[in-house]
Amino acid sequence: MKKILAFIFLISAFAQAQHTISGTMSPTIKSDWVLLYKVEGAKQTFVKNTKIKIDSFDVDGKKQALGSFHFILPKNTKVGSYRITYRLEGAGFVDFIYNNEDVNFGFHPEYPNQSVTFTESKENIIYRNYLDKIADAQQTLDSIQVTAIQNPDLDLNRKYKKALKNVNSVQKEYLDASKGMYVQPFIKASLRNSPSEIISTPQKYMSNMIDTFFDKMDFNNKTLLNSSFLIDRITDYVFSINYADDATIQQGLYKESVDKVLSKIETIPFKKDAIEFLISQFEMSMNLELIDYLFENHYNKLPIDVQSKKFKEDKLSLFAAEVGRIAPDFSWKENDKTLTLSKLDDAENYLLIFWSTSCSHCLREIPQIHKFLKENKKVKVIAFSLEKNDFGWKNYKKTLPNWHHVLGLNKWENKTARTYNIVSTPSYFVLDADKKIIAKPDDLKDVKNIINKL
Repeated sequence: MKKILAFIFLISAFAQAQHTISGTMSPTIKSDWVLLYKVEGAKQTFVKNTKIKIDSFDVDGKKQALGSFHFILPKNTKVGSYRITYRLEGAGFVDFIYNNEDVNFGFHPEYPNQSVTFTESKENIIYRNYLDKIADAQQTLDSIQVTAIQNPDLDLNRKYKKALKNVNSVQKEYLDASKGMYVQPFIKASLRNSPSEIISTPQKYMSNMIDTFFDKMDFNNKTLLNSSFLIDRITDYVFSINYADDATIQQGLYKESVDKVLSKIETIPFKKDAIEFLISQFEMSMNLELIDYLFENHYNKLPIDVQSKKFKEDKLSLFAAEVGRIAPDFSWKENDKTLTLSKLDDAENYLLIFWSTSCSHCLREIPQIHKFLKENKKVKVIAFSLEKNDFGWKNYKKTLPNWHHVLGLNKWENKTARTYNIVSTPSYFVLDADKKIIAKPDDLKDVKNIINKL
Protein backbone atom coordinates (compact mmCIF):
# COMPACT_ATOMS: atom_id res chain seq x y z
CA MET A 1 0.00 0.00 0.00
CA LYS A 2 2.84 2.40 0.90
CA LYS A 3 4.53 1.74 -2.46
CA ILE A 4 1.27 2.52 -4.31
CA LEU A 5 0.81 5.80 -2.40
CA ALA A 6 4.43 6.76 -3.05
CA PHE A 7 3.96 6.05 -6.76
CA ILE A 8 0.78 8.16 -6.88
CA PHE A 9 2.60 10.99 -5.10
CA LEU A 10 5.49 10.76 -7.56
CA ILE A 11 3.17 10.92 -10.57
CA SER A 12 1.26 13.86 -9.05
CA ALA A 13 4.49 15.73 -8.33
CA PHE A 14 5.67 15.15 -11.90
CA ALA A 15 2.36 16.45 -13.31
CA GLN A 16 2.65 19.61 -11.22
CA ALA A 17 6.38 20.14 -11.84
CA GLN A 18 7.48 23.68 -12.44
CA HIS A 19 9.87 24.01 -15.34
CA THR A 20 12.36 26.76 -16.02
CA ILE A 21 13.34 29.03 -18.88
CA SER A 22 16.96 30.16 -18.69
CA GLY A 23 19.08 32.15 -21.06
CA THR A 24 22.34 33.99 -21.52
CA MET A 25 23.14 36.87 -23.83
CA SER A 26 26.68 37.79 -24.79
CA PRO A 27 27.48 40.60 -24.86
CA THR A 28 24.85 41.91 -22.51
CA ILE A 29 22.72 45.00 -23.17
CA LYS A 30 21.67 48.16 -21.35
CA SER A 31 18.43 46.78 -20.03
CA ASP A 32 17.35 45.54 -16.60
CA TRP A 33 14.46 43.28 -17.52
CA VAL A 34 13.47 40.30 -19.64
CA LEU A 35 9.76 39.73 -20.29
CA LEU A 36 8.14 36.38 -21.06
CA TYR A 37 5.08 36.15 -23.34
CA LYS A 38 2.92 33.36 -24.70
CA VAL A 39 2.51 33.83 -28.46
CA GLU A 40 -0.79 32.97 -30.13
CA GLY A 41 -0.96 34.03 -33.76
CA ALA A 42 -0.74 37.80 -33.99
CA LYS A 43 -1.22 38.19 -30.23
CA GLN A 44 1.09 37.77 -27.28
CA THR A 45 0.04 37.43 -23.64
CA PHE A 46 2.30 38.51 -20.80
CA VAL A 47 3.36 35.68 -18.46
CA LYS A 48 5.98 37.20 -16.15
CA ASN A 49 9.24 39.13 -16.04
CA THR A 50 12.62 38.81 -14.39
CA LYS A 51 15.79 40.85 -13.95
CA ILE A 52 18.94 40.37 -15.99
CA LYS A 53 21.94 39.30 -13.92
CA ILE A 54 25.28 40.69 -15.13
CA ASP A 55 28.50 38.67 -14.82
CA SER A 56 31.99 39.40 -16.17
CA PHE A 57 34.56 37.02 -17.63
CA ASP A 58 37.87 37.31 -19.46
CA VAL A 59 38.17 36.97 -23.23
CA ASP A 60 41.76 37.33 -24.49
CA GLY A 61 42.62 39.43 -21.47
CA LYS A 62 39.61 41.72 -21.86
CA LYS A 63 36.57 41.88 -19.59
CA GLN A 64 33.38 40.71 -21.31
CA ALA A 65 29.91 41.24 -19.76
CA LEU A 66 27.44 38.37 -19.85
CA GLY A 67 23.73 38.79 -19.14
CA SER A 68 21.70 35.90 -17.78
CA PHE A 69 18.08 35.41 -16.76
CA HIS A 70 15.97 32.65 -15.24
CA PHE A 71 12.20 32.09 -15.11
CA ILE A 72 10.39 29.56 -12.96
CA LEU A 73 7.21 28.90 -14.91
CA PRO A 74 3.83 28.93 -13.15
CA LYS A 75 2.34 25.52 -12.49
CA ASN A 76 0.29 24.11 -15.37
CA THR A 77 1.89 26.50 -17.88
CA LYS A 78 0.36 25.64 -21.24
CA VAL A 79 2.35 23.91 -23.95
CA GLY A 80 2.93 26.26 -26.88
CA SER A 81 5.02 28.99 -28.45
CA TYR A 82 6.69 31.55 -26.19
CA ARG A 83 8.82 34.64 -26.58
CA ILE A 84 11.30 36.43 -24.36
CA THR A 85 11.65 40.16 -25.04
CA TYR A 86 14.68 42.01 -23.76
CA ARG A 87 14.57 45.27 -25.67
CA LEU A 88 11.38 47.29 -25.88
CA GLU A 89 12.55 49.41 -28.83
CA GLY A 90 13.68 47.64 -31.99
CA ALA A 91 14.08 43.93 -32.56
CA GLY A 92 14.90 42.23 -29.28
CA PHE A 93 13.25 38.85 -28.81
CA VAL A 94 13.79 35.09 -29.03
CA ASP A 95 10.97 32.65 -29.80
CA PHE A 96 10.94 29.09 -28.52
CA ILE A 97 8.66 26.15 -27.80
CA TYR A 98 7.66 24.99 -24.35
CA ASN A 99 6.48 21.39 -23.99
CA ASN A 100 6.77 20.40 -20.34
CA GLU A 101 10.57 20.53 -20.20
CA ASP A 102 13.23 23.00 -19.08
CA VAL A 103 14.49 25.32 -21.80
CA ASN A 104 17.99 26.80 -21.83
CA PHE A 105 19.58 28.85 -24.60
CA GLY A 106 22.22 31.46 -25.38
CA PHE A 107 22.27 34.18 -28.05
CA HIS A 108 23.83 37.41 -29.28
CA PRO A 109 21.37 40.24 -28.53
CA GLU A 110 22.05 42.11 -31.79
CA TYR A 111 20.99 39.18 -34.00
CA PRO A 112 19.14 36.77 -31.70
CA ASN A 113 17.33 34.51 -34.16
CA GLN A 114 20.46 33.87 -36.21
CA SER A 115 22.67 33.18 -33.19
CA VAL A 116 20.42 31.38 -30.71
CA THR A 117 21.70 27.98 -29.52
CA PHE A 118 19.64 25.68 -27.32
CA THR A 119 21.48 23.59 -24.75
CA GLU A 120 18.42 22.16 -23.01
CA SER A 121 14.99 21.20 -24.45
CA LYS A 122 14.72 18.35 -26.93
CA GLU A 123 11.95 20.11 -28.86
CA ASN A 124 13.93 23.29 -29.43
CA ILE A 125 17.25 21.56 -30.11
CA ILE A 126 15.80 19.38 -32.85
CA TYR A 127 13.91 22.28 -34.44
CA ARG A 128 16.96 24.56 -34.37
CA ASN A 129 19.17 21.84 -35.86
CA TYR A 130 16.55 21.26 -38.55
CA LEU A 131 16.34 24.96 -39.46
CA ASP A 132 20.12 25.21 -39.79
CA LYS A 133 20.44 22.03 -41.85
CA ILE A 134 17.47 22.65 -44.17
CA ALA A 135 18.64 26.24 -44.74
CA ASP A 136 22.05 25.01 -45.90
CA ALA A 137 20.50 22.39 -48.17
CA GLN A 138 18.00 24.85 -49.64
CA GLN A 139 20.70 27.47 -50.18
CA THR A 140 22.76 24.98 -52.18
CA LEU A 141 19.71 24.16 -54.31
CA ASP A 142 18.89 27.85 -54.85
CA SER A 143 22.46 28.71 -55.84
CA ILE A 144 22.36 26.04 -58.56
CA GLN A 145 19.03 27.44 -59.78
CA VAL A 146 20.39 31.01 -59.89
CA THR A 147 23.54 29.88 -61.69
CA ALA A 148 21.42 28.05 -64.28
CA ILE A 149 19.38 31.21 -64.96
CA GLN A 150 22.50 33.34 -65.26
CA ASN A 151 24.30 30.78 -67.45
CA PRO A 152 21.65 28.99 -69.55
CA ASP A 153 24.31 27.10 -71.55
CA LEU A 154 25.47 25.18 -68.49
CA ASP A 155 24.02 21.71 -67.91
CA LEU A 156 23.28 21.67 -64.19
CA ASN A 157 20.31 19.29 -64.17
CA ARG A 158 22.14 16.38 -62.51
CA LYS A 159 23.65 18.68 -59.89
CA TYR A 160 20.22 20.23 -59.24
CA LYS A 161 18.51 16.87 -58.80
CA LYS A 162 21.22 15.76 -56.38
CA ALA A 163 20.76 18.94 -54.31
CA LEU A 164 16.98 18.52 -54.37
CA LYS A 165 17.36 14.94 -53.19
CA ASN A 166 19.45 16.22 -50.28
CA VAL A 167 16.76 18.76 -49.34
CA ASN A 168 14.13 16.03 -49.29
CA SER A 169 16.47 13.73 -47.35
CA VAL A 170 16.99 16.35 -44.64
CA GLN A 171 13.24 16.91 -44.46
CA LYS A 172 12.53 13.19 -44.05
CA GLU A 173 15.28 12.81 -41.46
CA TYR A 174 13.76 15.45 -39.20
CA LEU A 175 10.16 14.44 -39.80
CA ASP A 176 11.12 10.96 -38.60
CA ALA A 177 13.12 12.34 -35.67
CA SER A 178 10.25 14.60 -34.55
CA LYS A 179 7.51 12.00 -34.80
CA GLY A 180 4.99 12.54 -32.01
CA MET A 181 6.64 15.80 -30.94
CA TYR A 182 4.97 19.20 -30.61
CA VAL A 183 7.50 20.66 -33.04
CA GLN A 184 6.68 18.42 -36.01
CA PRO A 185 3.99 20.68 -37.60
CA PHE A 186 6.60 23.47 -37.80
CA ILE A 187 9.02 21.13 -39.60
CA LYS A 188 6.30 20.01 -42.02
CA ALA A 189 5.32 23.60 -42.79
CA SER A 190 8.87 24.92 -43.18
CA LEU A 191 9.80 23.02 -46.35
CA ARG A 192 9.64 25.07 -49.56
CA ASN A 193 7.92 23.49 -52.54
CA SER A 194 10.98 23.38 -54.83
CA PRO A 195 10.35 22.44 -58.48
CA SER A 196 11.55 19.03 -59.68
CA GLU A 197 13.38 20.61 -62.62
CA ILE A 198 15.47 23.76 -63.09
CA ILE A 199 13.35 26.78 -64.04
CA SER A 200 14.64 28.70 -67.06
CA THR A 201 13.74 32.35 -66.29
CA PRO A 202 13.62 34.61 -63.22
CA GLN A 203 9.97 35.41 -63.95
CA LYS A 204 8.97 31.73 -63.94
CA TYR A 205 11.05 31.17 -60.80
CA MET A 206 9.29 33.98 -58.88
CA SER A 207 5.91 32.92 -60.22
CA ASN A 208 6.50 29.38 -58.98
CA MET A 209 7.58 30.65 -55.55
CA ILE A 210 4.48 32.85 -55.24
CA ASP A 211 2.10 30.13 -56.46
CA THR A 212 3.49 27.42 -54.17
CA PHE A 213 4.46 29.49 -51.12
CA PHE A 214 1.73 28.12 -48.84
CA ASP A 215 1.56 24.56 -50.22
CA LYS A 216 3.15 22.94 -47.15
CA MET A 217 1.30 25.06 -44.59
CA ASP A 218 -1.83 23.79 -42.88
CA PHE A 219 -3.90 26.81 -41.89
CA ASN A 220 -6.15 24.59 -39.78
CA ASN A 221 -3.36 23.17 -37.63
CA LYS A 222 -3.85 24.37 -34.06
CA THR A 223 -0.13 24.24 -33.25
CA LEU A 224 0.65 26.60 -36.14
CA LEU A 225 -2.34 28.82 -35.39
CA ASN A 226 -1.19 29.22 -31.79
CA SER A 227 2.27 30.43 -32.73
CA SER A 228 3.83 33.25 -34.73
CA PHE A 229 4.69 30.87 -37.60
CA LEU A 230 1.78 31.61 -39.94
CA ILE A 231 1.79 35.34 -39.18
CA ASP A 232 5.53 35.46 -39.97
CA ARG A 233 4.94 33.68 -43.29
CA ILE A 234 2.02 35.97 -44.11
CA THR A 235 4.33 38.94 -43.49
CA ASP A 236 6.98 37.49 -45.82
CA TYR A 237 4.44 36.79 -48.55
CA VAL A 238 2.64 40.14 -48.50
CA PHE A 239 5.52 42.51 -47.83
CA SER A 240 8.63 40.81 -49.27
CA ILE A 241 7.88 38.29 -51.98
CA ASN A 242 5.15 40.27 -53.77
CA TYR A 243 7.25 43.29 -54.66
CA ALA A 244 7.28 45.83 -57.50
CA ASP A 245 9.20 49.07 -58.05
CA ASP A 246 6.14 50.78 -59.52
CA ALA A 247 3.87 52.14 -56.75
CA THR A 248 0.62 51.45 -58.65
CA ILE A 249 1.63 47.88 -59.46
CA GLN A 250 2.69 47.39 -55.83
CA GLN A 251 -0.76 48.40 -54.58
CA GLY A 252 -2.29 45.79 -56.88
CA LEU A 253 0.15 43.15 -55.63
CA TYR A 254 -0.72 43.99 -52.03
CA LYS A 255 -4.41 43.46 -52.76
CA GLU A 256 -3.81 40.19 -54.59
CA SER A 257 -1.55 38.86 -51.85
CA VAL A 258 -3.88 39.70 -48.95
CA ASP A 259 -6.79 38.18 -50.86
CA LYS A 260 -4.84 34.95 -51.39
CA VAL A 261 -3.63 34.79 -47.79
CA LEU A 262 -7.05 35.42 -46.25
CA SER A 263 -8.77 32.97 -48.61
CA LYS A 264 -6.68 30.20 -47.03
CA ILE A 265 -7.78 30.93 -43.47
CA GLU A 266 -10.94 29.14 -42.36
CA THR A 267 -10.59 29.65 -38.61
CA ILE A 268 -12.58 32.86 -38.07
CA PRO A 269 -10.87 34.13 -34.87
CA PHE A 270 -7.45 33.70 -36.51
CA LYS A 271 -8.69 35.39 -39.70
CA LYS A 272 -9.83 38.36 -37.61
CA ASP A 273 -6.42 38.56 -35.93
CA ALA A 274 -4.64 38.26 -39.29
CA ILE A 275 -6.69 41.10 -40.82
CA GLU A 276 -6.09 43.33 -37.80
CA PHE A 277 -2.38 42.51 -38.01
CA LEU A 278 -2.25 43.45 -41.70
CA ILE A 279 -4.15 46.68 -41.06
CA SER A 280 -1.63 47.58 -38.35
CA GLN A 281 1.25 46.81 -40.73
CA PHE A 282 -0.16 49.05 -43.44
CA GLU A 283 -0.75 51.70 -40.79
CA MET A 284 3.03 52.02 -40.36
CA SER A 285 3.38 53.21 -43.96
CA MET A 286 0.09 55.13 -43.85
CA ASN A 287 -1.22 53.06 -46.76
CA LEU A 288 -4.84 54.19 -46.45
CA GLU A 289 -5.88 52.51 -49.69
CA LEU A 290 -4.96 49.07 -48.36
CA ILE A 291 -6.42 49.79 -44.93
CA ASP A 292 -9.74 50.72 -46.55
CA TYR A 293 -9.47 47.66 -48.82
CA LEU A 294 -8.97 45.32 -45.86
CA PHE A 295 -11.91 46.80 -43.97
CA GLU A 296 -14.29 46.83 -46.93
CA ASN A 297 -13.40 43.48 -48.48
CA HIS A 298 -12.45 41.38 -45.48
CA TYR A 299 -12.98 42.76 -41.97
CA ASN A 300 -16.55 43.96 -42.57
CA LYS A 301 -17.43 40.53 -43.99
CA LEU A 302 -16.54 38.73 -40.77
CA PRO A 303 -19.48 37.73 -38.53
CA ILE A 304 -20.67 40.82 -36.64
CA ASP A 305 -20.09 39.20 -33.24
CA VAL A 306 -16.43 38.56 -34.18
CA GLN A 307 -15.63 42.09 -35.34
CA SER A 308 -14.20 44.51 -32.80
CA LYS A 309 -16.21 47.73 -32.86
CA LYS A 310 -13.50 49.50 -30.88
CA PHE A 311 -10.77 48.40 -33.30
CA LYS A 312 -12.75 49.70 -36.28
CA GLU A 313 -13.58 52.99 -34.62
CA ASP A 314 -10.02 53.54 -33.40
CA LYS A 315 -8.44 52.85 -36.79
CA LEU A 316 -10.97 54.75 -38.88
CA SER A 317 -10.84 57.78 -36.57
CA LEU A 318 -7.04 57.65 -36.54
CA PHE A 319 -6.96 58.07 -40.33
CA ALA A 320 -10.00 60.33 -40.70
CA ALA A 321 -7.89 63.43 -41.32
CA GLU A 322 -5.04 62.03 -43.39
CA VAL A 323 -4.02 63.10 -46.90
CA GLY A 324 -6.38 61.55 -49.43
CA ARG A 325 -9.39 61.56 -47.09
CA ILE A 326 -12.39 63.87 -47.38
CA ALA A 327 -11.98 66.28 -44.47
CA PRO A 328 -14.31 65.39 -41.57
CA ASP A 329 -17.33 67.65 -41.70
CA PHE A 330 -18.32 70.30 -39.17
CA SER A 331 -20.65 73.31 -39.01
CA TRP A 332 -20.51 76.79 -37.46
CA LYS A 333 -22.45 80.03 -37.17
CA GLU A 334 -21.30 82.96 -39.28
CA ASN A 335 -23.30 86.20 -39.72
CA ASP A 336 -26.42 84.48 -38.38
CA LYS A 337 -26.06 81.69 -40.93
CA THR A 338 -25.10 78.07 -40.41
CA LEU A 339 -22.20 77.08 -42.66
CA THR A 340 -20.93 73.56 -43.24
CA LEU A 341 -17.44 72.67 -44.44
CA SER A 342 -18.65 70.13 -47.00
CA LYS A 343 -21.03 72.65 -48.58
CA LEU A 344 -18.63 75.57 -48.95
CA ASP A 345 -18.22 76.60 -52.58
CA ASP A 346 -16.48 79.98 -52.40
CA ALA A 347 -12.98 78.91 -53.43
CA GLU A 348 -10.93 76.46 -55.51
CA ASN A 349 -8.90 75.45 -52.45
CA TYR A 350 -9.16 75.89 -48.71
CA LEU A 351 -6.61 76.27 -45.93
CA LEU A 352 -8.00 74.89 -42.68
CA ILE A 353 -6.03 76.13 -39.68
CA PHE A 354 -6.46 74.91 -36.12
CA TRP A 355 -5.04 77.67 -33.93
CA SER A 356 -5.55 79.45 -30.58
CA THR A 357 -5.25 82.96 -29.21
CA SER A 358 -3.20 81.51 -26.33
CA CYS A 359 -0.62 80.04 -28.74
CA SER A 360 2.45 82.25 -29.26
CA HIS A 361 3.40 80.47 -32.50
CA CYS A 362 -0.10 81.08 -33.82
CA LEU A 363 -0.02 84.78 -32.97
CA ARG A 364 3.23 85.05 -34.90
CA GLU A 365 2.20 82.99 -37.95
CA ILE A 366 -1.49 83.76 -38.39
CA PRO A 367 -0.95 87.47 -39.35
CA GLN A 368 1.76 86.39 -41.81
CA ILE A 369 -0.63 83.92 -43.46
CA HIS A 370 -3.31 86.61 -43.67
CA LYS A 371 -0.88 88.95 -45.40
CA PHE A 372 0.38 86.16 -47.70
CA LEU A 373 -3.15 85.24 -48.87
CA LYS A 374 -4.63 88.74 -48.92
CA GLU A 375 -4.62 88.99 -52.73
CA ASN A 376 -5.20 85.27 -53.37
CA LYS A 377 -8.78 84.80 -54.58
CA LYS A 378 -8.42 81.04 -55.15
CA VAL A 379 -7.72 80.04 -51.54
CA LYS A 380 -10.10 80.62 -48.65
CA VAL A 381 -9.04 80.21 -45.03
CA ILE A 382 -11.13 78.45 -42.39
CA ALA A 383 -9.65 79.47 -39.07
CA PHE A 384 -10.76 77.02 -36.36
CA SER A 385 -9.81 78.57 -33.03
CA LEU A 386 -9.46 76.25 -30.02
CA GLU A 387 -10.36 78.27 -26.93
CA LYS A 388 -11.49 77.95 -23.33
CA ASN A 389 -13.86 80.89 -23.87
CA ASP A 390 -14.71 83.39 -26.62
CA PHE A 391 -13.31 86.53 -24.97
CA GLY A 392 -9.96 86.96 -26.78
CA TRP A 393 -11.16 85.29 -29.96
CA LYS A 394 -14.01 87.76 -30.54
CA ASN A 395 -11.60 90.68 -30.72
CA TYR A 396 -8.73 88.96 -32.52
CA LYS A 397 -10.81 87.59 -35.41
CA LYS A 398 -11.68 91.18 -36.38
CA THR A 399 -8.04 91.63 -37.45
CA LEU A 400 -8.42 88.77 -39.94
CA PRO A 401 -11.19 89.84 -42.37
CA ASN A 402 -12.41 87.69 -45.27
CA TRP A 403 -11.70 84.45 -43.43
CA HIS A 404 -14.21 81.93 -42.17
CA HIS A 405 -13.92 81.96 -38.37
CA VAL A 406 -14.96 78.98 -36.24
CA LEU A 407 -14.93 78.92 -32.43
CA GLY A 408 -13.96 75.57 -30.91
CA LEU A 409 -14.65 75.58 -27.19
CA ASN A 410 -13.15 73.06 -24.72
CA LYS A 411 -9.83 73.50 -26.53
CA TRP A 412 -8.03 70.11 -26.80
CA GLU A 413 -11.20 68.26 -25.84
CA ASN A 414 -13.15 69.89 -28.65
CA LYS A 415 -14.91 67.16 -30.64
CA THR A 416 -13.78 68.43 -34.05
CA ALA A 417 -10.20 68.89 -32.88
CA ARG A 418 -10.16 65.31 -31.60
CA THR A 419 -11.58 64.07 -34.91
CA TYR A 420 -8.71 65.80 -36.69
CA ASN A 421 -6.22 64.42 -34.13
CA ILE A 422 -4.99 67.91 -33.26
CA VAL A 423 -2.18 67.73 -30.69
CA SER A 424 -0.55 71.11 -31.34
CA THR A 425 -1.31 74.52 -32.80
CA PRO A 426 -1.11 75.80 -35.42
CA SER A 427 -2.03 72.71 -37.47
CA TYR A 428 -2.64 73.11 -41.19
CA PHE A 429 -4.74 71.23 -43.77
CA VAL A 430 -4.91 72.13 -47.47
CA LEU A 431 -8.18 71.05 -49.12
CA ASP A 432 -9.36 70.96 -52.71
CA ALA A 433 -12.78 72.19 -53.86
CA ASP A 434 -14.34 68.85 -52.85
CA LYS A 435 -12.78 69.16 -49.37
CA LYS A 436 -10.37 66.31 -49.92
CA ILE A 437 -7.19 66.75 -47.89
CA ILE A 438 -4.35 67.23 -50.38
CA ALA A 439 -1.62 68.28 -47.95
CA LYS A 440 -0.80 68.67 -44.26
CA PRO A 441 1.92 71.38 -44.10
CA ASP A 442 4.31 71.20 -41.18
CA ASP A 443 4.96 74.92 -40.79
CA LEU A 444 4.45 78.36 -42.33
CA LYS A 445 7.19 77.86 -44.92
CA ASP A 446 5.60 74.59 -45.97
CA VAL A 447 2.18 76.29 -46.20
CA LYS A 448 3.53 78.93 -48.59
CA ASN A 449 5.35 76.40 -50.76
CA ILE A 450 2.27 74.20 -51.16
CA ILE A 451 -0.10 77.09 -51.88
CA ASN A 452 2.31 78.57 -54.43
CA LYS A 453 2.15 75.27 -56.33
CA LEU A 454 -1.66 75.10 -56.44
